[in-house]
Amino acid sequence: MAPLACLLKEAGYRVSGSDGNIYPPMSTLLEDAGIETITGYDPGNLDQVDPDLVVIGNAVPRTHVEAVEVERREIERISLPQALARFFLQDRKSLVIAGTHGKTTTTSIAAWAYTAVDVDPGYLIGGIPNNLGRSFNAGTGERFIIEGDEYNAAYFDRGPKFLHYRPHTLILTSVEWDHADLYPDHESLLDAYRKLVSLVPDNGVILACGTAPGMEQVLNVATAPVLPYGIGNSGDGLDLYAEELDVDADSQRFLAVMADEEPVAIQLPISGRHNVENALAVYGALRMDGYPPRDIALALRRFQGVKRRMELVGETDDILIIDDFAHHPTAIETTLRGARAAYPGKRILVLFEPRSLTAGRDMFLQPYVEAFSQADVVLLAPIFHAGRLSDEDRLDRDRLVEELAKRGIDAVAADTNDQLLELALERIQPGDLVTTMSSGSFEDMPRRLLAQLATSRL
Repeated sequence: MAPLACLLKEAGYRVSGSDGNIYPPMSTLLEDAGIETITGYDPGNLDQVDPDLVVIGNAVPRTHVEAVEVERREIERISLPQALARFFLQDRKSLVIAGTHGKTTTTSIAAWAYTAVDVDPGYLIGGIPNNLGRSFNAGTGERFIIEGDEYNAAYFDRGPKFLHYRPHTLILTSVEWDHADLYPDHESLLDAYRKLVSLVPDNGVILACGTAPGMEQVLNVATAPVLPYGIGNSGDGLDLYAEELDVDADSQRFLAVMADEEPVAIQLPISGRHNVENALAVYGALRMDGYPPRDIALALRRFQGVKRRMELVGETDDILIIDDFAHHPTAIETTLRGARAAYPGKRILVLFEPRSLTAGRDMFLQPYVEAFSQADVVLLAPIFHAGRLSDEDRLDRDRLVEELAKRGIDAVAADTNDQLLELALERIQPGDLVTTMSSGSFEDMPRRLLAQLATSRL
């Protein structure tokens, strides 16, 4: 919502808004943009700004005092994706990046790469690319790059956000089940992806990860050309693939091979096989738009990553502290495998917060066991939404600890985040790689941990 407000401000609109508690980095972002903010909710807030249009976020219920007042006054209201479509996607070629995993990183790579080849794209991202320094840009180019969120748009605009985004080009990274609070089963989520796939016009293109399970179940409705990509070779049914992968702590190197083209050497300065595939998808999108392979390779080589996606927070006493957004078991396992490959020989400690409603569900117990088996130490924070989950649905952290212990992993479930911090400090040794994982703020755990480590070793 804050980046959208900044986009609207840049487009020349008078913008203001209210929130329960506005804090950095969003408060700083809004202040720098010159956007008036009101802390706290009250029907009278509408008198202060006298709006012509109200954009209501998906965290707001229909009983919200300001939402009720908007309806009473018959002020026009729209959701975030409706606003994006109305004000920024008209007469643009939308590049939508969707999927269970990798949306933010892939969108960030795309926004940077298109910028680097001198296109000035518009973009709106759910994270902040380090190269670009911000998550939005109105842009003057034909392309608008948007992270296609499958979550609900608003209480009055039911359904996934990405159905509003008019994709000309679609990158689909994965179709695993997530958001169990919104999609009761995997089939319901697949149906949402089918609707998205069917929106891509005949003159567009769908770049689909050919190594992702279940992808064929949504591509069967496509009328647009489909370009499968992934790590492998042409014998794997891939039209765009990465081969000769070489990994170290600083970067990954591979050959990008596209049908009827010469292979191109790519160096990517971020870890994880999944990020090779994410970068490959962006390479494919740029090639389909006609940009030279070497220009794309140079852009990818200069990509500096995304905040909270395997972000190096700091180092002290040869201890690396990395922060990551991973919360789904597949993302956790992929991230930890990437860390193993990039930092061979290091002991890996994980501090994990089951933050989302889905992350705290018991259906993920066994997948978590498999995912965390890539670590040496696993410290579990309290389930953030424990009170909203029934005893049957709630993740049994004690059982998860027991299952991990059977595999020789030092695992503990903490009662509070403060206790989690103490448990981590007791276990961390020089030379360790420590990663915090949460889809929320995690009470700034990585920086608190780094500060405590630096203090204790003075």
